[in-house]
Amino acid sequence: MSARDFLIRGLLAGLVAAFAAFAVAYVVGEPPLRAAIALEDSTGGHSHGTESAEHAGSPEHAGSAEHAEAPAPGEVEVPRSLQSTLGLLTGLLVAGVVLGGLVGVVAALAMGRFGRLSPRSTTLAVAAVAFAAVYAVPFLIYPPNPPAVGSGDTIGLRSALYFIFLAISLIAAVTAVLVGRRLSARFGGWHAGLVAVAGYTVVMLVVMALLPHHNEVPDTFPASVLYDFRRASFLTQLTLWAVLGSVLAELVGRLSRTESAPSRELADLRG
Repeated sequence: MSARDFLIRGLLAGLVAAFAAFAVAYVVGEPPLRAAIALEDSTGGHSHGTESAEHAGSPEHAGSAEHAEAPAPGEVEVPRSLQSTLGLLTGLLVAGVVLGGLVGVVAALAMGRFGRLSPRSTTLAVAAVAFAAVYAVPFLIYPPNPPAVGSGDTIGLRSALYFIFLAISLIAAVTAVLVGRRLSARFGGWHAGLVAVAGYTVVMLVVMALLPHHNEVPDTFPASVLYDFRRASFLTQLTLWAVLGSVLAELVGRLSRTESAPSRELADLRG
């Protein structure tokens, strides 16, 4: 199996995952987003900035920012009906295909480096680690905010902090995997995995304590709408990554069985 095989299957898995995530984002995410937009419109759309999908952690709501402001001369205002359907699907398709390709390539590089794990299990492990490092852990300290939450004056700082934390999370995750591999020969895979997870957790907790936090949610903003919006963002990303990992693992497993079948037949003939 070549890296090209993994890349092609990763792109296909990302495409399937994007459609699944779109269904979740539209059904679960649109109601709280519409409620947040209504609240923003009631305050004039400028009191707390017009930010939806505050950072890359919630691409399912990308494209709905600045909806309350009048378009500049020569610009065309995109209606919400188009943002919540074709715009939402397009954003998720791009994110799904890109993530699928990256996970596929990383899974190809990881083959044979996780002990006796099968190609399918290795692919699932790569997808799970990537989801935790790229989205789940950053979500804990910098969750996405709906419209009417967050000041436009601090969006640059908050975005920079988010990407700094994301970079640290990725570096810590890769380091934990490498350390776990080295320790597995001495302590076994189970205990080495526990040490790697514990080390990653400690590092990220320290980073969370050191990095500044920003809570710009106004007291008048309904807590239920904020909770529903963030829950929808998390569920959409969870669906995207879970479907991507499952579909890619199945495709890789089928490819592995297909390529290993001639070898088994040749071995039987020689026997």
